[in-house]
Amino acid sequence: MSAPNIHMEQIDEWRWRIPKQGAMRVDGMVYADQNMIRDIRRDQSLQQVVNVAALPGIRGSSMAMPDIHWGYGFPIGGVAAFDVREGIVSPGGVGYDIN
Repeated sequence: MSAPNIHMEQIDEWRWRIPKQGAMRVDGMVYADQNMIRDIRRDQSLQQVVNVAALPGIRGSSMAMPDIHWGYGFPIGGVAAFDVREGIVSPGGVGYDIN
């Protein structure tokens, strides 16, 4: 299953920005080279970066490290910070197999 055509802007050799749009509260930021981006576009992980960027209380950016791949809600390799008063706590950021 391939990702929908998510618009990204290349910032430099290693960083790609997904501009804030729709329900997104912050931009998405993906750290990867061009070869990795081709592979990343093969699944739904970029859509998950967009989805995380729309969560209540998110601060900064919804980020994706070079090992990004499709996860449960958050992409695996995704990073996000949330305001302690207005944000959320989600096991999707660390995995549902952690007890």
